[in-house]
Amino acid sequence: MRAKVLFFVICFAGLSSALYADEVYLKNGDRVTGKIVSVTEGKLVLNSTLSGQLTIALKDVATFSSAEPIEIHLKDGTVLHQPVAAGEPNELALKGAGPQQRQKVPLGQVAAINPPPPAKPKWTGSISGSFGLTTGNTETSTIAASASAARRSERDRITAEGDIAKSRAKDPATGNDRTTEDWWRVRGEYDYFFSKKLFGFVNGRYEQDQVARLERRALFGGGAGYQWIETPQTAFSTNIGVADLFEKFENQPATDNKLSLQAGYNLTQQLGKNAKFLHDLTWYPRFEDFSDFFLTSTAELRANLTKTMFANFKVIFNYDETPAPGREKTDVKYLLGIGMNF
Repeated sequence: MRAKVLFFVICFAGLSSALYADEVYLKNGDRVTGKIVSVTEGKLVLNSTLSGQLTIALKDVATFSSAEPIEIHLKDGTVLHQPVAAGEPNELALKGAGPQQRQKVPLGQVAAINPPPPAKPKWTGSISGSFGLTTGNTETSTIAASASAARRSERDRITAEGDIAKSRAKDPATGNDRTTEDWWRVRGEYDYFFSKKLFGFVNGRYEQDQVARLERRALFGGGAGYQWIETPQTAFSTNIGVADLFEKFENQPATDNKLSLQAGYNLTQQLGKNAKFLHDLTWYPRFEDFSDFFLTSTAELRANLTKTMFANFKVIFNYDETPAPGREKTDVKYLLGIGMNF
């Protein structure tokens, strides 16, 4: 009697597992049963009782079915949570109240199934610096530093960075120290994505330059942007908006306030495994007179030394159509240093 009961229990368990197992039908005619774990990045992961965890290329799958509801993400952004029945090749049949109410979904429209939760946004960035000293016939000292930080989530992005440089040289004839470089700048931006590509932004910049007789230059604005490309190798976006530009030079009693257009772009390009190129440009023409404008651009080349350390060469280009009296319109700064990612 006990043997018969055990036999029926085993048969019932086997029948239940067969009835409630998910099934994957392959294009070569094979069929695999188990539990569908996920579909991500074009691969289906299945837990099979006999074979363990299997990874199957989605291009080799004709159709599949699930005994229990699964979370289906379609490429158009639709999210479904229901069981599916096997359909025709390259199709799924979403289970409804009856066979006539099953909705057919092309397998090519499935972006993911039971995807893992998105990674929690975290801050990343870098810091770099350089120091130079010359003694003997000439005596000079130079110090420069740069820092940047960014945080990217599915819906928004925050970026911030700053640069500073100071340089002094001793006149061999008089023995007096002379400042040859003394400037710093900070800038930041907040982007909110209305879709995967389109975003709105608010941003700001502030800088001082003693040698250029610039007591302060402040820019605050906002507008819209478009993220044309965003991959681990390439990121490129453009933006356009409005900015309020405040400038105050030495020996000038009032701050020059200019309402300006702002338009620009940002590019990050991976160059092989160990190098990266970063470039941005923003143009601020005054609405009252487009020939009166301020333009700023930064280009940086980074070469990895280790997993976290890098060498970098940065060029900062500024053009001000109305600089301080006696100063040049064009100002180019060069920074060469060693940095660390975090």
